Amino acid sequence: MVEFKAIVNDVKTGRSYNVTVSGHHANSLNGKNIGEIVDGIFVGLPGYKLKITGGSDGNGTPMRADLPGPKRKKLLLSEGLGFHEKYHGERKRVTVRGSAISGEIVQVNLAVTEYGPKSMEESFAPAEGTPAEKH
Repeated sequence: MVEFKAIVNDVKTGRSYNVTVSGHHANSLNGKNIGEIVDGIFVGLPGYKLKITGGSDGNGTPMRADLPGPKRKKLLLSEGLGFHEKYHGERKRVTVRGSAISGEIVQVNLAVTEYGPKSMEESFAPAEGTPAEKH
């Protein structure tokens, strides 16, 4: 069974929320690409629209939007996601992952594009009586 850690970014407030996605919701994210808009129901935000902005696999290898498919590949990069040059003109061969979400992806980054009726703080607030609220 596939399980993702979804990092949902609220672009209005700048806050990010960490949500575990598993079961049929995680399976429905398989095959989606960076840049696609998905329904917020997958992460427990009905009425929201979320854009897939990136992610990484279990080794921490980042996803790149310009590499099609779910595979890992070594690319010669001069700048951009996965490599930042130390001096002008530097290039390096770096392992990156394609733009499609697969079972090897552990973390998926999402940004809110359309807001729903309920606020994100209400949706992700811990239930009453949990250790986070007993302080």
